[in-house]
Parts: sequence; C-alpha cells; structure tokens
Amino acid sequence: MNINSSKIKLIIGASYLVLILTGLYFLFSAIDLKDLMSYEFIKSNKDVILKYKNDNFLFLTVSFFIFSIIWVLLLGFAMPILIFAGFVFGKWWGIFLIIISTTIGATLLYVLAGYFFRETINEKLAPKFYKLKKFFEKNDTLYFMTYRFLGGGGIPYAVQNIFPILFDMKIKNYFIATFLGSIPSMFVTVALGSGVSKIIGQNTELSFYIILFSPDIYIPILGLFVILLISFFIKKFYFNK
Repeated sequence: MNINSSKIKLIIGASYLVLILTGLYFLFSAIDLKDLMSYEFIKSNKDVILKYKNDNFLFLTVSFFIFSIIWVLLLGFAMPILIFAGFVFGKWWGIFLIIISTTIGATLLYVLAGYFFRETINEKLAPKFYKLKKFFEKNDTLYFMTYRFLGGGGIPYAVQNIFPILFDMKIKNYFIATFLGSIPSMFVTVALGSGVSKIIGQNTELSFYIILFSPDIYIPILGLFVILLISFFIKKFYFNK
C-alpha cells in the first residue's frame, strides 16, 4: 500500500513538474518578461489593453483572476501580476483581485507541495529556516503574517509560499496569515502599477522629475522602501535571535 502510494505521489509530482516546465517554456516563448517590466512596451500597448478591458471587463477580470491563481501555483514571480493588476484595474479593484487570487494560489501550492514534496522541502529548506521554528511554535499565524507583511525579508515569493511546510502549519492559519500579511506590500506595488497607468494616460514620459513630484509614483515607492527598511531591522534584531 505504501509502495503504491509512493508511486502515485511520484507520478503526480513528476506530472506537476512537467506541467510547470511546459507552462514556463510556452510563457517565455510567447512573452519576454523584460517587456512586461519595460515602460516603453507598456506605454505602447496601454490603449489596446484598456480598450479591451472596457469592452470585456467581466471576461478579463475572471481570466486574470484564474491566471493569477495558476501563475502562483506554478511558482511565478509576484511582481509582474501585481503591476499588471494596478495598471489595468486600478489600485482598489486591482488589490481586491490580486490578494484573493494569490492567496488561493499560494494555499493550493502549499497543500500540493506539502503532499508531494515534503521530504525534499525539509531537506533543502530546513537548514535555512530552522531559526524560525520557535516563532512558529508560539503562534504560527501571527509570525507568518508578520513575515508576509515584511515582504518575506527578501525571500523569493515561491519559497515564501512553501517553507511553512517545515512547521506543519495548518491550512486555515496559512490562508489567514497569507491573506492579511500580504496586503500591505502587495498594495503598494499594485498602487505603483496604477500610478504608472495614470502617468501614461497623461501622455507623460516617466522621468526622475515625474517620480519626484507625482504622488501616484513616489508614494508607492516610498511605501516599498519603508517596508524593506522595517523588514531589514526586524529580521536582523528579531527573527535572527
């Protein structure tokens, strides 16, 4: 029974990895991620994107919501979809869509990775995160929410989503901590995307002067800087104890 169960896990786990690699292959074949972060590329396609959104709002909303879940499930970076959400949907509707979809995607990833790759994750990540064990034993929801709030302390988003497997965190606690803890850092990034959209709408070049004097741009950037600064000090003086 155990042998059959292990074989099933191996087959499903291998299929999952193949799906990830296949999806990434077609993604990088069709889209250059440098373009997604390029101001000139975004500017030249803004009218097309926003016209499509206005004509197909419900379809684009549902499609983006589902895509974001799958994107996180397939270990995608958070930044591109955060910027896109703010750019296309605005900061309020954008953060609403992104926080729910990424939380669902992260939770699904947590469950699947814990079921299929628990041993591998423990082997690879336990030496790096052993210092957090005592914090998670006290109150895993509070400490993981704090970790999310701090943007993961520079830890890649995909790793943030799976390392609580080391501490057997309950799914409900994981979902709550991810949802609440991700809001601040994700909001400022979504707001930055919204600010870029507004600047482009004014037919203005994105320059140092614009960043310096446009609150739609510099406030989110300052917000990210503050979160990173807080993250540095808390990680240095609190989580490293």
